[in-house]
Amino acid sequence: TVVAVKVPAILAVHRAVEWDNFGLFTVDSNLIYSIVDVLLGGRRGTAAMRIEGRPYTTIERSLVERMIEVVLEDMSAAFEPLSPVTFRLDRMETNPRFAAIARPANAAILVRLRIDMEDRGGRIELVLPYATLEPIRELLLQMFMGEKFGRDSIWENHLATELWHTEIPIEAVLDEQAMSLHEVMNFKVGQTLLLNSGPDSSINMRCGTVNLLNGHIGRMGSKLAVRISNEIKKNTNANF
Repeated sequence: TVVAVKVPAILAVHRAVEWDNFGLFTVDSNLIYSIVDVLLGGRRGTAAMRIEGRPYTTIERSLVERMIEVVLEDMSAAFEPLSPVTFRLDRMETNPRFAAIARPANAAILVRLRIDMEDRGGRIELVLPYATLEPIRELLLQMFMGEKFGRDSIWENHLATELWHTEIPIEAVLDEQAMSLHEVMNFKVGQTLLLNSGPDSSINMRCGTVNLLNGHIGRMGSKLAVRISNEIKKNTNANF
């Protein structure tokens, strides 16, 4: 509970915008003075100076606020694969009674973190009520990462990139004829097959069974070539 927080400390109430609820960070005095000492040029190996019995200065609160914002940005990035959420700092308090975000009997998750910076540091604690995590409760109950996970932007981008580099065979079809099996079995070496296609006839360019393009056959140097004339539009209308 918030009354168990050792004072002096800074309590940062943050809001999960998409989940429409709140969480709480507590930063103990050891970490606050260590941050101030490190960022303002304190010597390595010396303990941070603590002055008990006074409120935190504007500089100290500003430095802690910036650290909290960095932590909240990392939290948003950590939850991104599971559920997009934006954590925003709502307010900062020094009195635990003014930082209540849930009823005393409500269940919550408590995460204790120890931060060390050049032989000094302190503790930061994160409190997330169950009510805050309720919108993603089903996702958190998944046994495996990715089980019914929805869209994975990293894999989606990787797949799209690889698809652009995929090699596919394309055939230029001059003509198609229906013949009996008897005629096919009687083909001889050197036999001439007449095609219903002239020099100016349009040919289809096909990938598998899908017609992609229309063009005209010609020659470029010593090789045959196809000049594309138009794209074949696929009929997307469903027939019911």
